[in-house]
Amino acid sequence: MSALFDLPERRRVLPGEYPLWDEALALVNRDLAVTLPAQGPLQLLGLPSYDEGVAEYVYVALANGEWHGSVVDPDSSDTAVLALTAIAEAAQETVTECLWQAWPVCDEHDLGMHPRGADGQLSWWCAGGNIRREPAHIRAAVGDLASLVRPPRPHHNRRDG
Repeated sequence: MSALFDLPERRRVLPGEYPLWDEALALVNRDLAVTLPAQGPLQLLGLPSYDEGVAEYVYVALANGEWHGSVVDPDSSDTAVLALTAIAEAAQETVTECLWQAWPVCDEHDLGMHPRGADGQLSWWCAGGNIRREPAHIRAAVGDLASLVRPPRPHHNRRDG
């Protein structure tokens, strides 16, 4: 028997239960692996619902099971675009709040980015630089931040003269 204020029992959502959310989470986890390689992959957690007609609430959680923020909108599992938007927003909220840092961060402006639809796909959007009045811009599609990572270059001895 549980006490009045005990948290409900949470469970890890199994692959295949929410296929579009699984696909969306895989894209977001690609970005997490590139930008925060020390973090394990995000996961979906289910908690029982108190609402009639809703089986459970689903959250995006860190690898250790911590989460923060709102439930993933159940209606977002209807289309791939809605699923990716909901998962990217929930992942960003969990990472930002649980780790106390902006994520993902634009490497040009050192500002947190946000998911935004552009050119028919969901992308990470940066507000741009305030000091030099640089314009807002799209950095990369969600799931494609790895394309911005430059491989390390060997050190070259430079001669002045």
